[in-house]
Amino acid sequence: MKEFWFVVGSQDLYGQEVLDTVAARAAEMADELSKKLPYRLVYKVTGEKSDQITKVIKEANYDDNCLGIVTWCHTFSPSKMWLTGLHLLQKPYCHLATQYNLEIPNEEIDMDFMNLNQAAHGDREHGFIGARLRLKRKVIAGYWKDDAVVERLAEWMKVCVGVDFSRNLKVMRFNDNMRDVAVTEGDKVEAQKKLGWEVNSWAVGDLVKEINAVTEEEVEELYNEYLSKYDVNTDNIDAIKYQAREEIAIKKMMDRNNCKAFTNTFQDLYGMEQLPGLAAQHLMAQGYGFGAEGDWKVSAMTAILKKMGENENGASAFMEDYTYHLVKGSEYSLGAHMLEVCPSVAADKPRIETHHLGIGMNAKDPARLVFEGKAGKGIVVSLIDMGGRMRMIVQDIEAVKPIMTMPNLPVARVMWRAMPDLTIGVECWITAGGAHHTVLSYDVTAEMMRDFANIMDIEYVHIDKNTTVQSLEDKLLVNDLVWKLR
Repeated sequence: MKEFWFVVGSQDLYGQEVLDTVAARAAEMADELSKKLPYRLVYKVTGEKSDQITKVIKEANYDDNCLGIVTWCHTFSPSKMWLTGLHLLQKPYCHLATQYNLEIPNEEIDMDFMNLNQAAHGDREHGFIGARLRLKRKVIAGYWKDDAVVERLAEWMKVCVGVDFSRNLKVMRFNDNMRDVAVTEGDKVEAQKKLGWEVNSWAVGDLVKEINAVTEEEVEELYNEYLSKYDVNTDNIDAIKYQAREEIAIKKMMDRNNCKAFTNTFQDLYGMEQLPGLAAQHLMAQGYGFGAEGDWKVSAMTAILKKMGENENGASAFMEDYTYHLVKGSEYSLGAHMLEVCPSVAADKPRIETHHLGIGMNAKDPARLVFEGKAGKGIVVSLIDMGGRMRMIVQDIEAVKPIMTMPNLPVARVMWRAMPDLTIGVECWITAGGAHHTVLSYDVTAEMMRDFANIMDIEYVHIDKNTTVQSLEDKLLVNDLVWKLR
């Protein structure tokens, strides 16, 4: 079971009774927090000497179930005792700057109370060594029982789940990326070094063999699952069943090779009847990542954001900016794709439809899910290769119910307001080099993506309601200078 370790700092100057009290309170806090957090927080040790801290951090590094450590200094904890251990730390690290008591007890406060309750003192000392070592860390300050503090700690835990998932992620590519496209290219060695991704290619012919080996019984079982989840708005049942055949084959190949994301391209469907549409959408609904036109970066990020979301498979979807509504006072982006948008972002029950697809090598009309995206605040995320470093671009958005029905557009689509507004947002996105493919998420936040980028040591750019083109240009210039010196 995945868990996080609670490592508490103290010292031996105040006697065993104080240490016993610190340990008891730390255990209590871990137990109480675990009832509210998505993952268990396990109290491990009250460190009073450097060898204790070093030992527990070494153990954390090699325990696959430990996804990160949370530190807190109940009393004053001299920071040099943390130095060796933190220097060795390989897991994500959160410094929880809190205290056991909510308020200062006016009548009871005396020097014994002061000696025991020195978090304001201890956390500053502990913070120095983190700064001195230039550690990638998350700092959360506030009372440990406050809902806002618990929520931030919970979101950080979800980020660490995404980090762990990323460091073990394998991506299956069927052929290469779309010919002549620049932004979907990238350094796969750098991606594996920084993010952990193993990105490799498999032949489309091998997929065709797998498709042809799928049994009728397997197809019928998945077809009936489709019927239980989606409305059918087509008479072309054969097209739906062929998508089921494709999904089963892709899933078998991914599972056999321990891959959690995949890509394909409409330019190479040799031996296939349809571009996977419904097949890709239903696989994403199960938590697999997908990238169209061979875009392995967005495929991996789709899987990661879904893992970081609610119940480890949240409302996140592969997305593409298609067109704009530029009417003054009513400016919106329309996001969609030819076939492949995850139904986790649907406002209502999706419909299975079949339509002609006038691009690619489709022998027959592919089946796909058609729906409108739900309204709500969210983000869109793009990861690009800047040559020598990865850059993550995150933009805040607010999805809305589409302002028109678009009856002749048979695709899944989401309409949103980009921050700070459409035109400035587009200028900022283009200035930063953001791709046309993104991951749209309703339950992963910009702060979570910043934490992810920080842990992974990649560049982070955030476009929010306060961003201007000038401020972004200034930030990018500074970033370029900083990263060249690294």
